Amino acid sequence: MLREGLEVIVTVDSSKLFNFPGSRTEVRKEMQRRILSQISCSNKLNNLRFTNTVFTSYKAQNRNLSGDADDSLYSDVPKPRRNKSERKPYPTPMKVLIQRAKAEREARKSQPVKLLEHPPANGLLVPELVSVAHQVYSAHQSLLYVLSKLVKVIPFLRCRFCTEVHVGHVGHEIRTCAGPKSGFRSATHVWRKGGVGDVVFFPKCFHLYDRVGKSRVVHDERLSVPRLPAIVELCIQAGVDLEKYPTKRRTKPVYSIEGRIVDFESVIENDEVERNLDLKDDHQTKLGLGAKIDGCESKLNLEKKGYWVDQSNDQDGEVLRNLSIMTMDSWFEMVSGVKKIMEKYSVWTCGYCPEVQVGPKGHKVRMCRASKHQSRDGLHAWQEATIDDLVGPNYVWHVRDLNGPALDNNLKRFYGKAPAVVELCVHGGAPVPDQYRSMMRLDVVPPQRDEVDLVA
Repeated sequence: MLREGLEVIVTVDSSKLFNFPGSRTEVRKEMQRRILSQISCSNKLNNLRFTNTVFTSYKAQNRNLSGDADDSLYSDVPKPRRNKSERKPYPTPMKVLIQRAKAEREARKSQPVKLLEHPPANGLLVPELVSVAHQVYSAHQSLLYVLSKLVKVIPFLRCRFCTEVHVGHVGHEIRTCAGPKSGFRSATHVWRKGGVGDVVFFPKCFHLYDRVGKSRVVHDERLSVPRLPAIVELCIQAGVDLEKYPTKRRTKPVYSIEGRIVDFESVIENDEVERNLDLKDDHQTKLGLGAKIDGCESKLNLEKKGYWVDQSNDQDGEVLRNLSIMTMDSWFEMVSGVKKIMEKYSVWTCGYCPEVQVGPKGHKVRMCRASKHQSRDGLHAWQEATIDDLVGPNYVWHVRDLNGPALDNNLKRFYGKAPAVVELCVHGGAPVPDQYRSMMRLDVVPPQRDEVDLVA
């Protein structure tokens, strides 16, 4: 401190000391005031540097202990959106979308009339994705069928006021409820028995008879156009023929005139015999799968055992394990197939609500009730969809023991998450997938409830 004061005294210009009016006492007082002010400023700067250093190190240490975004080991644990008014993140950056739109506009100006060559933009099917679409549709049907059997064996709960689900006999105590009047309950959930629709969320969309000729559904057609699960609509547009949802199949590509699709060629319908054969094969496959699963269910004897099955029995445990492995295979087959189809066939979702639409464009039905819908007159804010928008995994907290105590809210940073399908299959006896080991935090030993004060 003394050295700093001497340095300040040296730096004072001696020529200016005698320019002050008054006596030598006033000059001395003015010089002391300048020295004290400069010393106090230097002390404040040093204290600020020390405080920032300590705070930064403490913040980094706490961030690593809690396993937040900087911790690469647990960065994949999904978190819900903090504010519902926030828009979903764009899968493709906005700059890339703007450059792509400018390139398309320039190409349209240079060549206003052109024959579209690449499917599915020209109205034709992508040949290599037809078999993938049949596999996805079959996996989707088998997944729903097997899940209806698993939820009767493994305890599955859902919140009465929100979309939160839980696997276990006792619901967790983590305060994440955002339903009606959640503030009066301190954001605690009210649990009840769940069903198949709560395990995986399959949003519905409008069915398009001609995805190229009439790619949009207007508001006046909202009651006349049928709605079906978006994953089924994706399979139909990719090549699956269903008698209940007819669609138009082209054999020749269409033309594009200044961005508008025009079909000058005559459309030749597909052979009805081949379509009936495909439907017959799918029906037989579904019947064979149903008979196989029904045999497993009869062995489990669910009605006799009630809501859960005793896995200590070797026979029941083996049957339940086979059902869980079958469910896991159907889930991964469906997800991988949907990702392949979405690379060619466009799917749109609203940026503020769960609405989706399969096709070249989003519909114009004014049914959005999310944030800022008044400025859009009820229209959806369409953007590119992801796999989670088409197949909602509905993440749940991982429970190590179904018969153990409820998960504590103060220890939630020690718990992992997993899709509800994976959590059900793991408790049924299926092996844990490698891509979900870090997300489920299997290598973390959570503390006991009486150790909250020691770790939290």
